[in-house]
Amino acid sequence: MPASTSGREMHPLVVALASRIRAWRQDLPELSPLAVSGDLEEIIGTLDGEDLFIRNEVHRCRGLRKLHLETARLGLGLQILHCVFFPDPHFDLPVFGADIVASPAGISAAIVDLSPVEDQLPERIGRALESTPIPAFEQVRELPTWGTIFSPFVRFIRPTSDQEQDWFVDLVSAYLAVLGDAVRTSCPDPTDASSTVSRYHGQVSYCLQQKRNDKTRRVLEKAFGTTWADRYIEEMLFDEPAPL
Repeated sequence: MPASTSGREMHPLVVALASRIRAWRQDLPELSPLAVSGDLEEIIGTLDGEDLFIRNEVHRCRGLRKLHLETARLGLGLQILHCVFFPDPHFDLPVFGADIVASPAGISAAIVDLSPVEDQLPERIGRALESTPIPAFEQVRELPTWGTIFSPFVRFIRPTSDQEQDWFVDLVSAYLAVLGDAVRTSCPDPTDASSTVSRYHGQVSYCLQQKRNDKTRRVLEKAFGTTWADRYIEEMLFDEPAPL
């Protein structure tokens, strides 16, 4: 990614993780960009008198219906990396998610997970995550009330050092490696298969739960208005899979 958004330096952890995600993305089967409305690709606004910049990169590949990477900056302070990869319901794959919230004071939040779209993760995903070493992060944060969508392997932390930031990037890479192996070896189920239908409804539920994050909605509404915020959340952040 560019080292800056609108000419300002981005936090090293945001730069490092975005670069790692982009490099991993290039090896996915049948990767292609998804068309994005011009007013949703590069977004400029103001919030509390400070400039707000948002950049979205959206792709698809075999097995994943949408790969979304968002980087955002508010003035000289708040920076956000938001990444969600949604599976095609025909494939037995989890949702990948990673987020960073940074400011001049440091990283206040960093989270990564491979989240199930049904009651539990696919067996091979669970086995792979069980064998993934977890760094000894000093500050583990409590999940939000709507965080029931996450797996037992979710890691939600506040990194306390440059070393812990590096650990987090490596942990995200390990989770992506697990997902990448599953994407490359998965075969689709028929549209009318009970497994496909179940995963479709599970992913709809995942998206609905994510939309309960009122903090995100309030920030977008304040900067861009209610109508635009609703559209951004529904079309860009947590759009539901197309009906089967």
